[in-house]
Amino acid sequence: MLRSAFNRSLPLSWRTTLPLSRSPYAVNVARRFLSDQARSQIQKAVTAHPLVVFMKGNPKTPQCGFSRAVVQILDLHQVPPEKMKTYDVLEDQELRSGIKEFSEWPTIPQVYVAGEFVGGCDIVLKMHQSGELEELLEKHHIIPKVADEATANAQAS
Repeated sequence: MLRSAFNRSLPLSWRTTLPLSRSPYAVNVARRFLSDQARSQIQKAVTAHPLVVFMKGNPKTPQCGFSRAVVQILDLHQVPPEKMKTYDVLEDQELRSGIKEFSEWPTIPQVYVAGEFVGGCDIVLKMHQSGELEELLEKHHIIPKVADEATANAQAS
């Protein structure tokens, strides 16, 4: 919806069939389309839960390989469902383009921890491989610390 409105507003000689993200002017022009209200709604969404994922599909039925990979990584870390909120960007085209502008990150999925943008699939995968993701999830009490879990298990025995 926003893209077609954008293209109609340009002089015919400037119009393109390329996606907005390929245009060197996309970031500057696209920022005009995210209203303060939309920006505020997205900000509330990313801060309402400890872990927020904007993805294609949902955790049970991801609709792209990158979204599936992020869900699998979070599953490996045993992120409790009550600590995570996901949004299916395929259900809302304005959210799909708005979240890209909000984060200034061109791809989906997008992961937020404690209201801060972490990155997309590639960043989450690298953080998982280096151990940084586990540390981040522990720091924000999304998953229990390994030492805490071991202590709890020892006390239970």
